[in-house]
Amino acid sequence: MAVDRLTFRSLVSEAIEGLPSEIRDQLDNVDIVVEDWPSRTVLARAGQQHPAHLLGFYEGIPQTRRTRHYELILPDKISIFQHPIELQCRTSQEVRDLVQHVVRHEIAHHFGIDDTRLRELDAY
Repeated sequence: MAVDRLTFRSLVSEAIEGLPSEIRDQLDNVDIVVEDWPSRTVLARAGQQHPAHLLGFYEGIPQTRRTRHYELILPDKISIFQHPIELQCRTSQEVRDLVQHVVRHEIAHHFGIDDTRLRELDAY
C-alpha cells in the first residue's frame, strides 16, 4: 500500500505525538527521519540482507549507556523506512498501525531496550 511522502511523514509525526509526554520529553537529542530505503551500511549494521526486511533503525547511544561525559554529541537518529513498511501493508490503516509499531520499537532502543527484551515484553 503506497502512500505519498507527506502522508507518511504525518503518520510518523502522529506516532510521536501519541507517545506519553514523559517519553516525548526525553527525545530532545533524537532526530527521527523518514527515508525511502535503508542504505547498505545500515543493512550491514542491522545484520540484514534484504532492504525490504528492515523497517526502522536506531543509531546512537542508548540512554542506559550514557555517562556523565555525554556532552557535545550529535543527535541520535531514528530512521523509519517508508518503502519496506508499505510493502508489508495492504491498507492505509495497516500502514498507520505499522508506523506506530516501528516508531515505538525504535524509541525503545533509544531507551536501552533491546530486541530480546522487546520479545519478552511481547512487543513484536
